[in-house]
Amino acid sequence: MKAVSVVVTGNVQGVYFRDTCRQVARRHSVRGWVRNREDGSVEAVFAGSDDAVDALVDWSRIGPDAAVVESVVTEPLVQFDQSDLPAEFEVR
Repeated sequence: MKAVSVVVTGNVQGVYFRDTCRQVARRHSVRGWVRNREDGSVEAVFAGSDDAVDALVDWSRIGPDAAVVESVVTEPLVQFDQSDLPAEFEVR
């Protein structure tokens, strides 16, 4: 299992980024969450198979149609407790 934290900047709030991210994550059986940050960015945690997590990170670089992604910063989560993740990907 692979897990990463992701911070996406640009025009990523108010464009259905979080809801679309949830749909894509569930399609790929990725666990985790996504939320808006006060600075206008979006933060997420993706956990699942290597290919599935990579697919979500790749999707984050594009986002939904109305988004304008400027940058995506990922950081591996080496030590994390799977029990802290929701059973299904959720919007926070």
